[in-house]
Amino acid sequence: MRKSVHTEQYRVLITRLTEARTDAGLTQQQLADLLGRPQSFVAKYENGERRLDVVEFLEIAGQIEADPHAIIDLVLKTR
Repeated sequence: MRKSVHTEQYRVLITRLTEARTDAGLTQQQLADLLGRPQSFVAKYENGERRLDVVEFLEIAGQIEADPHAIIDLVLKTR
């Protein structure tokens, strides 16, 4: 089994989170500030250098006002 950061499903997850961040009008730095994390945290998961866990995913989705259920549905449709 490949690491999930290299799967099509994970790419869909990260693409949707990145799109939702930009749709919310937030830069990586602004989101990082809201999360209380360095900007490199956002850059690394958006560039596929770091995997997100479920709690981080939910925290990010909440800050960018993205529906986590809709994102997961997109991921599940990518099989």
